[in-house]
Amino acid sequence: MTNDELPAGWAFRATSPADADDLLALVHASDMSAVGFADFAPEDVAEALAGPYTEVAVDATGAIAGWAYLEDGAGGPREFLEVYVHPEGGRPAMRPLLARILAAAQRRAEERGEGTVRAGAIPAEQYWIDSLTAAGFTFVKQYARMQLDLPAPATAPVPDVTVRPVREEEMPEFFAVLDTAFRDTPDYQPTSYERWRERFLEGHRVRLDEWFVAEVDGVLAGILQSSEQSDVHGEGWVKHLAVRSEFRKRGVGRALLAAAFDRYAANGRTSVGLGVDLANPTEAIKLYTGVGMRPAYRANIYERPALG
Repeated sequence: MTNDELPAGWAFRATSPADADDLLALVHASDMSAVGFADFAPEDVAEALAGPYTEVAVDATGAIAGWAYLEDGAGGPREFLEVYVHPEGGRPAMRPLLARILAAAQRRAEERGEGTVRAGAIPAEQYWIDSLTAAGFTFVKQYARMQLDLPAPATAPVPDVTVRPVREEEMPEFFAVLDTAFRDTPDYQPTSYERWRERFLEGHRVRLDEWFVAEVDGVLAGILQSSEQSDVHGEGWVKHLAVRSEFRKRGVGRALLAAAFDRYAANGRTSVGLGVDLANPTEAIKLYTGVGMRPAYRANIYERPALG
């Protein structure tokens, strides 16, 4: 048996919506083994199943031993892959699934004429890191998964910054602030307003009372986009926080976070979480630690060309 082959009696198959509960249980088992708590929600499974590539490996009994999928990103040349295997007996599926998802990423890159692929790993997941390294991946940077129990410590109001929930008719400008601010970060893959709405609004369970805008002198200076991805755990999730460059260092981000934390608590959430790129040139990590958030865990990011 090679790294690309499953054990005798095991098989690959396509996923279906009927697999959702089993896939969630698989990822939760993997998360518990890697970081000590479940960090995946039904919405994450649904999004992955609707993505460009998703496949499972099943053992000789038909039980799902591993799952691989490509994230449905912004449509740019860089894609992100995930491979989860059950901590009890699923390891033989890891490298075969990795080989197959890399082949899928290569086919998609060939259609575009370019492409890279990334993957994440908890630093303690040495076998997965070794698998990525053997497949040609190299370390790029780290992300931190931040967390804070609610209610959050009280913070002083930020002068001259008004924060309120976004209005539906403001969505084009909301997106424009996000798009403009994120173009300062090297990993941002620009997308269209229509594509953004498709990914985060249309057909999704959204609480717009947890999406905020910040105004300074009547100008939309910053935005905060929430997500339901951790709702199953009673956690509010900050999906995107963006501040126009000309309004940075004026407390806009802190004011947006304070408003979101208060709303999450009022809505019955018991904690708040977010992910942050530790290489972000805006040094966003300082903002989050400054409001009391701490890393629940860190994840390494690896990359390789999708072609070849």
